[in-house]
Amino acid sequence: MDQRIVEFIAGLRAAGVRVSLAESADAFRAIDEIGVQNRDLFRAALRTTLVKDAADAPEFERLFPVYFGSGGPPLFDPNRELSPDEMQILKNGLRDLLGDENRLRQLMRYLLQGLNPTREELDQLGKRAGVPMARHPYQQQWLTRRMLRQLGMDEEFEQLMMQLIARLERMGMSREALQRIGQIAAENLRRLEEQFEQYVGAQIAQNAAKDARERQPLRTNDLMQRSFSALSENEIADLRLQVRRLAAQLRSRAALRQRRGKRGTLDAKRTIRANLRHANVPIELKHKRRHLKPKLVLICDVSTSVRPVVDFMLRMVYELHDQIHSTHSFVFIDDITDVSAEFAEHRPETAVERVLADNPPGYYNTNLGFSLAHFCKDHLDTVDHRTTVIFLGDGRNNYLDPRLDAFQEIKKRARRIIWLNPENSRLWSTGDSDMLRYYPYCDAVHEVANLAELAEAVDRLFDAR
Repeated sequence: MDQRIVEFIAGLRAAGVRVSLAESADAFRAIDEIGVQNRDLFRAALRTTLVKDAADAPEFERLFPVYFGSGGPPLFDPNRELSPDEMQILKNGLRDLLGDENRLRQLMRYLLQGLNPTREELDQLGKRAGVPMARHPYQQQWLTRRMLRQLGMDEEFEQLMMQLIARLERMGMSREALQRIGQIAAENLRRLEEQFEQYVGAQIAQNAAKDARERQPLRTNDLMQRSFSALSENEIADLRLQVRRLAAQLRSRAALRQRRGKRGTLDAKRTIRANLRHANVPIELKHKRRHLKPKLVLICDVSTSVRPVVDFMLRMVYELHDQIHSTHSFVFIDDITDVSAEFAEHRPETAVERVLADNPPGYYNTNLGFSLAHFCKDHLDTVDHRTTVIFLGDGRNNYLDPRLDAFQEIKKRARRIIWLNPENSRLWSTGDSDMLRYYPYCDAVHEVANLAELAEAVDRLFDAR
């Protein structure tokens, strides 16, 4: 059982569930206490110790029966419904009809004799159906049907069943017995399909976990230092797995600043004034208090060149939602769109995928100036004196009007404006870049060419100001 729990934890990790070594140890201690006899308690103990995020619960529920299921219900024994004489007639009819070489012989043994498939038979069928190559849960039902087809579940099987019924009737089988045989075959087909489905599900989970173990350790630090533009799709996918870990680190640091900020820094002037009345003995210290949880407005360029950066930025910021007072998010290419509702309704990773899918890059030009004007017209009320406005983009405007007047209008209302640019600063004065024209109105500008720089820039949002 210990090995099965280890494999289950590996399966959870392969499915994207974060399980630390400490949580794994907690799981083993819990099972030592409660044992494995009570399945419901066993499941509850594993879920309590291994799942720390409600979003991971569906993966736990999907994988638990795969690793700790019974392998599906056993096939129904027809001896419980048929008399010995009827069973003998059925066996004789099957022998006469199928012979020794018929490809449907194995299927008929399962359905009409109640003989459960052995592990070796499942492995052989699975291999012929392509199960060892499967890695994704959505393949489960398709591969289950392929395993049934490997046994001969097709039109020939239906014809054979009709021939068998006719043969059994000629051999003296009663209509009631024939009806029971049909019901037994249907029930065993359902149970066999469930056994195959559990087998395929277990193999998929084990294949994914094996891949995760055999994959060379990710050079996370190297990838975080590599430019977004130089990352492959697989490397981007690997880094996405690190975003929640980064966000957890940033959340801890932001929470620590919040606790320290509740007391604030020493206010020398207020301390002197407060202590004049008693000649500074004893000294009553006064501190400056600051609001450390920022209000954010994100305005993100989702054109082709900047999309990977926006992907990581939005995921990271919304993973830190408990350290942020409020967030309004907008994306633009040739016009601006409010996407805040997506993040209110969905997990960050799901919301980002939906936003990028709804705003695909195409054969139209980036128009930041028009987007700024539209923002000032319809969304300026999202900005007030406590708001940090973050622009994420390369500042390229396809030689269109940059609308500096609209940018200044936002500047007047905001607490501060921060620009995150994935381009190297040496390119800010080249081509259609208007970056240097926006630069004077920004309180801070950061290059965010890789995930490490982006994480550092996000961390600075929580600095006391």
